[in-house]
Amino acid sequence: MYRLLHLYRDSFANIQKNIWILSFTMFINRSGSMVLLFTSLYLTKELHFTIAEAGIAMSFYGIGSVLGSYAGGWLTDRKSFFDIMILSLVSSGLILLILLAVTTPFLIACVIFAYAFSSDLFRPANAKAIALYSTPLNRTRSVSLVRLAINLGFSVGPAAGGFIAYYLGYKWLFVVDAMTSMGAAFILYYYLPRPKDEPKSLTSTILGDRSTSAYRDYTYLLFILFVALFGICFFQLFASIPQYFNTVSHYDEGTIGLLLALNGILVVLIEMPFIAFLEKKQKIFPFIIAGVLCIPISFGILQFGHHLMISAIIYTFIITMSEIFAMPFMMNYSLSRASKERQGQYSALYSISYGLANIAAPLLGLGIASRYGFNTMFDFFIALSLLTALGFLLLSKHASKTITIPIR
Repeated sequence: MYRLLHLYRDSFANIQKNIWILSFTMFINRSGSMVLLFTSLYLTKELHFTIAEAGIAMSFYGIGSVLGSYAGGWLTDRKSFFDIMILSLVSSGLILLILLAVTTPFLIACVIFAYAFSSDLFRPANAKAIALYSTPLNRTRSVSLVRLAINLGFSVGPAAGGFIAYYLGYKWLFVVDAMTSMGAAFILYYYLPRPKDEPKSLTSTILGDRSTSAYRDYTYLLFILFVALFGICFFQLFASIPQYFNTVSHYDEGTIGLLLALNGILVVLIEMPFIAFLEKKQKIFPFIIAGVLCIPISFGILQFGHHLMISAIIYTFIITMSEIFAMPFMMNYSLSRASKERQGQYSALYSISYGLANIAAPLLGLGIASRYGFNTMFDFFIALSLLTALGFLLLSKHASKTITIPIR
């Protein structure tokens, strides 16, 4: 127990103060993001939208997320990432308040699009901040600390959101989320040191050289493709698996919620010390591949687990290990491969890969399950994840400069 506690303490050591500030900001911001979980209910129960109308309106979130990530990357390479983060937090909070006044499906969809666009401007800028405030030797742990804060926020958010919606009403969700966005902006503005501006002549020269563009880095583009495929497989955790638990395994909503909560709890408890241990190996691709290979194992356990609760728990543990193995090292690779002047563009592509995966995951998962059954869906994603792992393996052999953590 002493060694375990010592490892847990050491996993947080030697992480820069600014990374802690970023992490606390993400915790505050993500604690308020529970609004996304309840917006569809607000549209159907309060505004009396049909389920189809609510679904169409919510789909604009994915579109806004992808375009916002792209715009955020473009701006991050040309403007101060500090200003972009503040702009994103303030504007997304103000836009969310507009939902208090609009009631038609078209206007609701427009506001949701604008909210997602402004909110996801933050991602590339935040990624550049992590790259600046971390070192090659602690970058993966820095990423994991930010992820820990996000998972804590997502754990607190739904519980707080349910309480607010039940006792105060759905509209108060938008007010509270706007307040948390403003609070996060305040913390960043007053506690995170503003970085010195880069020489414009150097930045313009780099950005003017198309050979440095992420869109000409074909190894990285293949990496982004495989990240998107991984995301499509992994996000079945939220897209189709709850439906499987409910309609096939006959678990109630409370049980499904506890299984999803277990994922977040495991990430919070395990990831930091686990990554601190793995980071010493100074490898990237072997851990990414291991994370991808956890997916077919987890789906196989569900497929042949006879709907036993122990099978669902083991599935949740293994799919969480997939997240812990793969995601921090994927982001490390993205942050480390880019030059400082192209950080925004590289990070934008990384965010877009997950945005596209979030759009495709429910369409593929639920589409296959509704037409061919869940067993066929499991077979499809087992095959896709195995092909994705093979893709990362082949990519690792052609990315000799990105095999170890201290890349640049």
